[in-house]
Amino acid sequence: MTRYARDEFDKVPEAASRQGVHRAASAPSRVRLWPILAVGVAALAIGLVSFLILPKLGFNATASQASASVEAAPLAATGTTPSAAPSASAPVGSPAPETSSEATQSTGPLPESAASPTQPPAVDRTQAVAVYNAAGTAGLAGRVGGTVQGDGWRLGQVGNWSGAPQKSSVIFYAGPQQLANAQELAALLNISSVVDSPEFQAPLVVVLGPGYR
Repeated sequence: MTRYARDEFDKVPEAASRQGVHRAASAPSRVRLWPILAVGVAALAIGLVSFLILPKLGFNATASQASASVEAAPLAATGTTPSAAPSASAPVGSPAPETSSEATQSTGPLPESAASPTQPPAVDRTQAVAVYNAAGTAGLAGRVGGTVQGDGWRLGQVGNWSGAPQKSSVIFYAGPQQLANAQELAALLNISSVVDSPEFQAPLVVVLGPGYR
């Protein structure tokens, strides 16, 4: 028995039904699986469409072109060019196309300066050669004239020199076209001096100076 006095809360009717605030424990709720199943079915459908339908619509060609451009980019950066694949229409065992090594060769005629070295102008012994004696030695001009004529030259006027006194022997020639002839005569007569001069009527003039032998 309690030592406290009874109050109104201790008066519980005996015939009344039991009442309380406690609720019966409900059964655990089931996990809903239909969202997961729906996502799985959608993913499977997308995979089937990508595998069966997209190749027929030409998406593979676009992908292959994109991969080919990606592979060609490093080659372009290094300056190299990928070799062309052999044509599918070419028969097996057919010879490869010849490299155009002949294309680098010139098809036109080469210039004369490139084809052969420059040839010296030919000596023309048909040019008249005048011989003058400025040495004071009798008969010197005639003797040298005979040497010139004997070498095949056409002999011109032969006589004594009436111009300015000469210190040495010299050969005068008229213009660059006579230079080769003057040099040939200088070698024949052992005269070291050749001078271009337009003052003479003859194209080649030999003046025999003092001391000439």
